Amino acid sequence: MRVTVNDEARDTAAPTLAALLEELGVAHEPAVAAAVDGEVIPRSRWSAQVLMNGTSILVIRAAQGG
Repeated sequence: MRVTVNDEARDTAAPTLAALLEELGVAHEPAVAAAVDGEVIPRSRWSAQVLMNGTSILVIRAAQGG
């Protein structure tokens, strides 16, 4: 299926948000947030959040700086 991740089209076979974040290599980072079609999805619901063709995902990684 084709989804959009951070404004970039991407082909994936990931059925859920959790699987997509695993594919992206960010699922286990503690400071990651994700939104699907404009709705922030709590980490506890990542594995239940089903992705469909055309879904738009925003992945935010917190950065520390000073």
